[in-house]
Amino acid sequence: MDPVLLFKALILGIVEGLTEFLPVSSTGHLILVGDLLDFNEDREKVFMIAIQLGAILAVCWEYRRKIADVISGIGSEKSAQRFVLNLLIAFMPAAVLGLLFIDIIKQYLFNPLSVATALVVGGIVILWAERRDHQIEVEQIDNMDWKHALKVGCAQCLALIPGTSRSGATIIGGLLFGLSRKLAAEFSFFLAIPVMFAATFYDVYKNRAILEFNDVGMFSIGFIAAFFSALIAVRGLLRFISNHDFTVFAYYRIVFGCIILLTAYTGVVGWSEFG
Repeated sequence: MDPVLLFKALILGIVEGLTEFLPVSSTGHLILVGDLLDFNEDREKVFMIAIQLGAILAVCWEYRRKIADVISGIGSEKSAQRFVLNLLIAFMPAAVLGLLFIDIIKQYLFNPLSVATALVVGGIVILWAERRDHQIEVEQIDNMDWKHALKVGCAQCLALIPGTSRSGATIIGGLLFGLSRKLAAEFSFFLAIPVMFAATFYDVYKNRAILEFNDVGMFSIGFIAAFFSALIAVRGLLRFISNHDFTVFAYYRIVFGCIILLTAYTGVVGWSEFG
């Protein structure tokens, strides 16, 4: 296995884990970093989807007690049944749209221009959302009803646009729809479990013909790097939001997106698919 390729896999795995659960768009960062590393062939795009599984397993590990309680209580406890139903309801809108349009999205939007634009627009939306008065209706995940779940699920559909951020769409959507800041973040984490498991297995299965046995090393390194870096990011985000809002992420998105657009316009970086 090419050591340079393995190093690229390590870098992208770290990028995936650190950005997956922050409202900054992991897919957008992977596309940008992959473009810089000349890591953007079809097989490598499958890699970028597949290593999400490492990040989501970090959430499963972090919330293993809650997940175990839900599994053990699914047959008898109403709170566990409501939790699973809410995840299913929130999962469906993006799942349906993703199945219908994922190929078109990959063809036309998986490029630095789309990502940079979405980063800037998303940052502006976060600033607007944080300046509104938050009317908190629900503070605990077991008190959510199906209407809150459906609204967050509809917000998640925006994340099909690379650069928007799945976690950003669901967290900010949750805030707008009456969830507390901590609840919005935690529900976003839990919602990522079915979404990312489905997206990973669907994409790998669909593209299995272009994968080779030699890819195991590359995928393994990316997976492991994504797991450990995501674990750090999830714990850090929960500590951060206990005393801060998401404004810093909004400014980061705007500045980063503008840098991408500026470097493309001036020709400093030869980003692909910029005019």
